[in-house]
Amino acid sequence: MDKDRVKGAAKEAKGAVKEATGKMTGDEKLKTEGKIDKAAGKAQNAIGGAKDAMRDAQKKADRDARR
Repeated sequence: MDKDRVKGAAKEAKGAVKEATGKMTGDEKLKTEGKIDKAAGKAQNAIGGAKDAMRDAQKKADRDARR
């Protein structure tokens, strides 16, 4: 698993907590920050997923080339 996926998931969770806290307290700034963190986390997680997919495809291509 790529480190971007781990960091992205953590950032997404942090954003969800911020957003929920902002909703409960009526703090629009905190709620917005949470939404931004969640979106950034999702993007970072997606980048990590793409890296994983590319790495897996390269390994498969290398195995196939050896046959």
